[in-house]
Amino acid sequence: MELYSGIDLHSNNLVLVVINQEDRVVYQKRLANNLELILEQLKPFQPELRGIAVESTFNWYWLVDGLMDAGYPLHLVNTSAVMQYEGLKYTDDDHDAFWLAHLLRLGILPTGYIYPKEQRAVRDLARKRVRLVQQRTSFILSAKSLFERLTGKQADSNVIKRPTAYDIYLPVIDDKNHRMELASNFNLIQTLDSQIGQIEKSVTGQIKLDPSYQILQTVPGIGLILALTIMLETGDISRFASAGNYASYSRCVSGKRTSNGKSKGRGNTKNGNKYLGWAFVEAAHHAQRFNPQAKRFYQRKLAQRNSIVATKALANKLAKACFFMLRNRESFNSDRLFH
Repeated sequence: MELYSGIDLHSNNLVLVVINQEDRVVYQKRLANNLELILEQLKPFQPELRGIAVESTFNWYWLVDGLMDAGYPLHLVNTSAVMQYEGLKYTDDDHDAFWLAHLLRLGILPTGYIYPKEQRAVRDLARKRVRLVQQRTSFILSAKSLFERLTGKQADSNVIKRPTAYDIYLPVIDDKNHRMELASNFNLIQTLDSQIGQIEKSVTGQIKLDPSYQILQTVPGIGLILALTIMLETGDISRFASAGNYASYSRCVSGKRTSNGKSKGRGNTKNGNKYLGWAFVEAAHHAQRFNPQAKRFYQRKLAQRNSIVATKALANKLAKACFFMLRNRESFNSDRLFH
């Protein structure tokens, strides 16, 4: 008899449900987040179990990796795409786990990509770098704002990032409390700079010989860090059916909804990979500055709409180009992209 399982995962416990081909529940229990306990409870069903559906929550790594290592066929659920019957008046964790198993049995379960365990750690480390860069930027802006508020003079962002900022800006401030406030920003910027540098050295040392990394750097506007981000966030390019799918995943496609020529609002604007979205927008900013064909494309779009739309349009172009480059293992060709 074929069996199907659904797991509703939480921070400290989960609900495990196993159903048969007739949607009859043969096992249902709330368990602690303990891998050994879960494997023990699943063991009697393993020979007949055709798949396990696990919610893509913030803490799925340990569970999915552990079950896959034990030989279970895993399906990581795209939670945002799971639809339940709208007529239901009451649902709970037991029903949610059952519903995942039910959709899996029917073959209509929306699933996500299980990023390979071996490469996941370096990708997450690169993501940490992006977050640290964002935090560093916030402290730079805070320091600039404070200095300008107190002196009426502008502070240079590039100078603020250097250790010499203490000697240049602090002596100008009279009040000791304001000096301490400004110095705290400088201290945090220097600390974050050190951490960012260490992460960059570690990540680039691990992936610099990857062919995809070399190919991506041939795109105008994509340097070491953006190539690293795009390669790690993309993963296996074959998981995308088309360039359009990849551009959509990279958040380079409008979420606008229309009907009969009229706008019906926007939807799914946050679906996709925010790190890829950031990378391709950054690449577009650099490309339109240093590549003549990219600049002409950007200016043509800018004349029609505005800078945000023009940048997104160029980012979309670059995302689709990267799709074909990674799929076909070929370098960037500006004439083909902007023909």
